[in-house]
Amino acid sequence: MSGLQPPWHCLSAGRAHDEAARVAFFVGRAEVGSVARRHLAVLADFDALEVKDEAVRLIVPAKQRDEVLAELHLQLRERGLLVGWRDEIFPLIEPASGAVLARMERAAARFWGTLTLGVHATGYVAGDDGRPQQLWIAQRSSTKSTDPGLFDNLVGGGVPYGQTPDDALVREGWEEAGLTPAQMRPMQPGRLVWLQRDIPEGLQNELLSSYDLALPDGVTPCNQDGEVAAFHLLPVADALALAATDRMTVDAALVTLDFALRHDLLPAEVHSRLEAQMQAFWLDA
Repeated sequence: MSGLQPPWHCLSAGRAHDEAARVAFFVGRAEVGSVARRHLAVLADFDALEVKDEAVRLIVPAKQRDEVLAELHLQLRERGLLVGWRDEIFPLIEPASGAVLARMERAAARFWGTLTLGVHATGYVAGDDGRPQQLWIAQRSSTKSTDPGLFDNLVGGGVPYGQTPDDALVREGWEEAGLTPAQMRPMQPGRLVWLQRDIPEGLQNELLSSYDLALPDGVTPCNQDGEVAAFHLLPVADALALAATDRMTVDAALVTLDFALRHDLLPAEVHSRLEAQMQAFWLDA
């Protein structure tokens, strides 16, 4: 386990956020995210927005929000401010209440710094004692718009409008790993992991529902949607050492290290140090 030594890349990257570079974004009276100060001049061109030095506010009636946001996002895309367009509809969530205030294109969430929901499953093979012995690690396709080529959890993805985290994980299980709903059924919920970090697209403000998925020895994941280049079955020690580096996505590394803590897979001195630093990412800590 000597490869897993601090500093762990994801612990600093997962909270690398310059609050002074962004201003609050409101939908009506509800604060839902933030937007980069450098975009204020462009946003001032849109009648649907009230733009001030300290905040940007969407000021259209509730029943018009979906339509207005859709047109606004098309124009922002044409100006090169929205990248990685997905044609996926995500909820626009008020973090304080959990209420869904509108529906919008997934790629816009990071521009506005709005809260998104994600799901990640750590897939593992247990030894004779029932404890995790090997972890399934995915390697992302080199053509992915985000984090191409980096290592990832067995299954991971966003939770679109109209789905629960459980629904999304079962769907992603087939798309990313070729696992049927029956094979996904043993999934067990873990902690909620929250990260907030500056990225090229804006701000990743994401709440991850983590899951553990025990797979029988001999079951081999098989990608269906072209988003995964390969799967690797690694000894726990090697997988955790990888999660300590920047070769794994920040999301997946946080989920993997959290898995290690919950399953007591680390030496005592490493466990206590990592646990203290992970507290900042546990929504339910």
